[in-house]
Amino acid sequence: MLDVAVIEDPAAAEVSLDPVRARLLAELAVPGSATTLAAKVGLPRQKVNYHLKTLERYGLVELVEERRKGNVTERVMRATAASYVISPVALAAVAPDPARSPDQMSARWLLAVASRLVRDVGQLITGAAKARQKVATFAIDGEIRFASAADRAAFALELAEAVTTLVGKYHDEGAAGGRDHRVIVAVHPSTRPDTGTAES
Repeated sequence: MLDVAVIEDPAAAEVSLDPVRARLLAELAVPGSATTLAAKVGLPRQKVNYHLKTLERYGLVELVEERRKGNVTERVMRATAASYVISPVALAAVAPDPARSPDQMSARWLLAVASRLVRDVGQLITGAAKARQKVATFAIDGEIRFASAADRAAFALELAEAVTTLVGKYHDEGAAGGRDHRVIVAVHPSTRPDTGTAES
């Protein structure tokens, strides 16, 4: 089971967003059968089995084992990942594009950049899995408390200068065999996990 799987197929995204199927995916972090799941989610086994077949068709669950019980074969399934992210590729016609409004101070522009990050890394993961390779990535995630808006603005300016200096030091446009990498640095207010609102 993967830690995170990226859903790029629009039909698979639609299937995963169904409330019953999303609940089944959550329950299938631990392998289970239609019978055991039916008791947990309060649905008839046949209905659960229908949903499991749909999830399996789109690669969201997989067969772990088959158990013979009399004349019946019980299929034990599990989710293919502990969690899922829907890539903007699944909504290609309306996916955010940072180029449409390149305002670096806009929260909507930041969201468009983050969407592009999900799309790009999702495609890298998919390609690497097919090639049985790893993807070389790096990320920093942390929190900082600013005493004032002026301090936040000064930090953003210094951070931009530091990143620009590093890019200037290591970027080699003419490097034979070199590979382009995208650098994203974001600063936004932290949110409260329970409400999604900005912390005061």
